[in-house]
Amino acid sequence: MTTKKFIGILAVASCMISCKKVLNIEPQFSLDGQQLNSIQDYEFALTGAYTGFRSTSYYGATDGASNAFACLPDILSDNTNETGESLGNERVFSRWAYAEDETQIENTWIAAYRIIRSANIVENNIDKYSSENPGAANRIKAQALAIRALAHFDLMRYFVDDYDRNSTTPGIPYITVFDYEQKPPRGTVKDDYNHIEQDLKTAKTLMSGMDHAINSGSSRAYIDANAVNAILAREALYSNQLDSAIKYTTLAINARPLAPRVVFPDIWTDGSTSEVFWSCIFEAGQGAPGSNVYFPTTNRSQYRPNPTLLLTYDATNDIRYTSYFKTINTGNPPNPANPSRLVLSKYLAKAAQLGKPDGVVNFKAFRTGEMYLIRAEAYVRKGDNVDALADLNTLRAARINGYVPVVLAGTALKDAIELERRKELICEGHRFFDLKRTTRTISRANCSSFCTLGPGDREWTWPIPQPEIDANANILPQNPGY
Repeated sequence: MTTKKFIGILAVASCMISCKKVLNIEPQFSLDGQQLNSIQDYEFALTGAYTGFRSTSYYGATDGASNAFACLPDILSDNTNETGESLGNERVFSRWAYAEDETQIENTWIAAYRIIRSANIVENNIDKYSSENPGAANRIKAQALAIRALAHFDLMRYFVDDYDRNSTTPGIPYITVFDYEQKPPRGTVKDDYNHIEQDLKTAKTLMSGMDHAINSGSSRAYIDANAVNAILAREALYSNQLDSAIKYTTLAINARPLAPRVVFPDIWTDGSTSEVFWSCIFEAGQGAPGSNVYFPTTNRSQYRPNPTLLLTYDATNDIRYTSYFKTINTGNPPNPANPSRLVLSKYLAKAAQLGKPDGVVNFKAFRTGEMYLIRAEAYVRKGDNVDALADLNTLRAARINGYVPVVLAGTALKDAIELERRKELICEGHRFFDLKRTTRTISRANCSSFCTLGPGDREWTWPIPQPEIDANANILPQNPGY
């Protein structure tokens, strides 16, 4: 990226992911990729890019720290309320009290560009094998491009203040080469989208000429063509490209249908990959995606589901309610004499550890449920109430036993889709961004302080970290208000 501190001093991550285990290996190549001497070396280097998503500043977390693209958007918004069990680690976010010197914001910036660096090491050098082994080169390069695009898009979600596809407001530096001495400018949001879409579409083209499938069996450990469609769908919704959102969600939905209701709970214990496009793989000791909300090893619930939101679920018939929430006794170990409380248990443990939950479970980055909600929102925003309603009713019927389809249109339908998105995707990295991209107000129910964030407030957009500005004057301007 822009400085040796942020990008240049870290070697490519050296662990090998499979859908079941992680093996430690010694890196056999240099920092810049010039000594990657075989296709196998590139496979390992690509794995280094994937492992970056497990960072505690990306999808992972420790007891009360970060989780920037998993549960933090719920802490930042109105889906969770801070409890008396809080250690205060995320209070700077739940109270919108951050500034340009906030360490966790800096760490998120670093974590994403670290992934991008690893992806660029692969993408910049793999072509030398395109003649010798074109199928393998295509497969590896395609994933590196998709990873690069996703990490840049995620950075945009926090660090730009206008998501429109043609916005000329400052974006984030889109880094396509490995060079830790470069000091790039921000460019515009439109520039970023151009790069993101080009990388994703090139990835899809390359994936049509591979030596073998990216994922095998039920594994969803790697980004394949279906996952690329899901990324494109999400990006299209944010950028207000509604026809593209419908196009890519339809491709994704046709490839992976919604999970049967009886299977849905198994998704959250990694007993099934039904309706999952891509999961970031976690194993013991590698972080816990939801631990800043509820961490079972300490039995600490720092942020609990908002009670008003909980009332919108059918607690008896909605399979999401029992899959996402659980009543736990207070204390560690649990003390029956203390009052119980409902916690968000979506990331309690893998199936084998449910008897002794450790909070470690794969993070489902893209699911079919989200695709139905993207398409429904795109339809209703285009004025197509019929198709929007059909998608809403289809999703609800898959989740709620005995569901009776409703008839809605216009604002009522739009509101219903927004609520369903909030219920379906809690603690999957969406709520703060959903409110931001639709210019709504955060208004926390059951709240006594720090309850409202208006559409014009600066805190919707994170500041460019001050150490980055100190190292790279080209990255100015800073975001408004900082």
